[in-house]
Amino acid sequence: MMELVEIMKQVEIFQELTDAQLSSISKISKQEAYTKGETICTQGSPGDKMYVISNGQVEIVIRDAKGHSYSALYLGVGQVVGEMALIDQGPRSATVIAAEAGTIVHSIPTGEFTKLCKEDTAIGYVMMRNLAMDLSFKLRHRDFDPSVT
Repeated sequence: MMELVEIMKQVEIFQELTDAQLSSISKISKQEAYTKGETICTQGSPGDKMYVISNGQVEIVIRDAKGHSYSALYLGVGQVVGEMALIDQGPRSATVIAAEAGTIVHSIPTGEFTKLCKEDTAIGYVMMRNLAMDLSFKLRHRDFDPSVT
């Protein structure tokens, strides 16, 4: 398993942060281990942290407007989920489930991340710019739910 800082260097939303800044973020993270099929977070629950996947794979499950659930995608090592929680702390837009035994994620709590950004405004600036670019790309390229009328 790779060290969190090394994984974060490969993640777009952490690009342009220094090793020291990445280390500061890793220090506020908490490693969480999950077994296959275990729920990491649930759609509609409060968005209070972001997750960086460091081992295994997660399944993103979305419940549509009609109450049907479907698997939207799978994410693996070096990818993040819940990044919108760092911005708005709104309800989760999907359920995240460990798709493999031994799935490990590092959670970054929104409150501690906000405090860190106040202490080192450069982290906040770079991360918010990267998150805005990421979310802008997703909004421009997302598939709209055809069941919504």
